[in-house]
Amino acid sequence: MSVKTILVVLLAIVCGLFAAVGMKQLSSTEVVTVQQETTPIAVARSEMPRGRMITAADVEVQEWPKHMLPTGAFASPQEVANRSVMIPIVPGEPILQAKLANKDAGRGLAALVPKGMRAHTIKASQVSSNVAGFIMPGNRVDVLLTLKGTVNDETGGGSTTTLLQAIEILAVDQQLDPPAENKVDPDGLASVTLLVTPKQASRLDLGQHMGQLTLSLRNPEDKGEADTCPTTLADIRYCQDSPLGNLAFDTPSLALPIATQKRKAPATFQVLTFRGSQRSHLQVVEKK
Repeated sequence: MSVKTILVVLLAIVCGLFAAVGMKQLSSTEVVTVQQETTPIAVARSEMPRGRMITAADVEVQEWPKHMLPTGAFASPQEVANRSVMIPIVPGEPILQAKLANKDAGRGLAALVPKGMRAHTIKASQVSSNVAGFIMPGNRVDVLLTLKGTVNDETGGGSTTTLLQAIEILAVDQQLDPPAENKVDPDGLASVTLLVTPKQASRLDLGQHMGQLTLSLRNPEDKGEADTCPTTLADIRYCQDSPLGNLAFDTPSLALPIATQKRKAPATFQVLTFRGSQRSHLQVVEKK
């Protein structure tokens, strides 16, 4: 046997010994399992819509990693039983304090009204016609009030004003949650319930009896105050707006040619006339 063959055999034997020792050490290594510290937490067993009163059967207890415990979580079903849901909860979701009404709030719509606020219902089928039935519980809207006038008053026959801004819709008819198709039938709509302050509730009540209320839908994130002013029939009688509205004239880069800019409305004057004991107003329009 040659020296080269002997070296190859010895090398193979050494490699085999190392492999055997490694396998023995690997098989004798104990598997160490890191045990996470957990705590019991109450989670929803079924879907819970807004306004629903929670029962013990709706809740189950699961072990939850203690370092991931959500703020406001409950440890047992008894802590959340007989409390009303303010924000919808899905199955398997931890039940949190922020999603529930107070213990003495009761059930239904009343439980969704925060302290100091009011739920005021507008009973008119026309309130959603301006947005074709796309108003849902949880949306934010502006409330517009239209009042009729006379031709001889300062409005020229009528006016529309933004009565309230960024008002939350609590319910549409008797529904506290949006329908599955995300649309309501405007022809069958009977009422819309809004979350307002006591002062706003009195304004809504007066506006509903003296004029017509309509809703203007907002982006859910748009809660700021809009710069609005009342619009009268006299204001829009000679108004010819551009396709881009006022944006075309507020932004220099979008300015339109002079020929396409909106024309200035003729000046109007109110003249008080007397005929015997009869007093009346006469509107005079400046001639261009």
